Amino acid sequence: MPRENAPEVVTIGETMYCLIPDDSGPLRYIQGFRPRIAGAESNLAIGLAKLGHGASWLSRLGEDEFGRHVLNHIRGEGVDVSWTVFDPGHRTGLMFKERTAGETRVHYYRENSAASHLSPDDVPERALAGAKILHLTGITPVLSDSCAETVARAIELAERSGVKISFDANIRRKLWGGRDHSRLLADLARRAHIVMMGMDEAGQLLGGGEPADLLERLFREGRTECAALKDGARGAWVGERTGRHWHIPPVPCVCVEPIGAGDAFDAGFLAGCLEGLDLETRGRLGAIAGALATQTSGDIEGYPSREQLGRHLEGKPEISR
Repeated sequence: MPRENAPEVVTIGETMYCLIPDDSGPLRYIQGFRPRIAGAESNLAIGLAKLGHGASWLSRLGEDEFGRHVLNHIRGEGVDVSWTVFDPGHRTGLMFKERTAGETRVHYYRENSAASHLSPDDVPERALAGAKILHLTGITPVLSDSCAETVARAIELAERSGVKISFDANIRRKLWGGRDHSRLLADLARRAHIVMMGMDEAGQLLGGGEPADLLERLFREGRTECAALKDGARGAWVGERTGRHWHIPPVPCVCVEPIGAGDAFDAGFLAGCLEGLDLETRGRLGAIAGALATQTSGDIEGYPSREQLGRHLEGKPEISR
């Protein structure tokens, strides 16, 4: 039976305790850090919650202070965390950001983390009851064999329940450990009904070509119904199975840090799907959300509300004073 007020979107993945330096330069010279959280799937869930859509984030956290911080933060943003569990045998993953010369690098300390020990048993059938979309990324299945099995279990439950599958490749080669997971991620893209990924990622997983070629390949080879190819400052391309596609121009912004922008785009795009909006408008919502996300140093601090998104969509500037 669906849960009362069941979230519309369920997502599964690791969120880390993240430390952001107070200044730029090599970390050896940094004296202070600010705590944040970092995780593509929880970013997406928070983005949707800010846009007024119910979202559930499922994961494992270490039974430590870092894990408590992560859970409190995500829950505080209005995301359902009912299915996230504390693992007493493994720690919460950590991440440090490093800013130098306008570029942000990340340093992971997540090997053998609690989330890497996710198992199929962590995804009960009730977790997807009443949901409309299961959102997955290419990060979770490469964390460990048990994480890959967990993703497979979630897909099986979604297919059985008629829940649409959304997928963003989110390629993180630092996590691949010398293995090539391209075939795995390409297969996940073909099994998804909604695909959102970077243009470069699409090229790696589907073969080279122009945006129209990559979109056509997705629709021909998989069951994709709609897709978005994100291309940073060059905007994005969106397409649907009918063969129609549009270029979404970039939204002007003052970029402080690009990390988290892709997840914000996904949240805006999926919000448009949930609201039954036309494909071009979904793409515009994603582009606006992604642009606004870059204007802060944290992953999710710049994510907009539905009201903010609507004003930008209508071309009505915010009055700040």
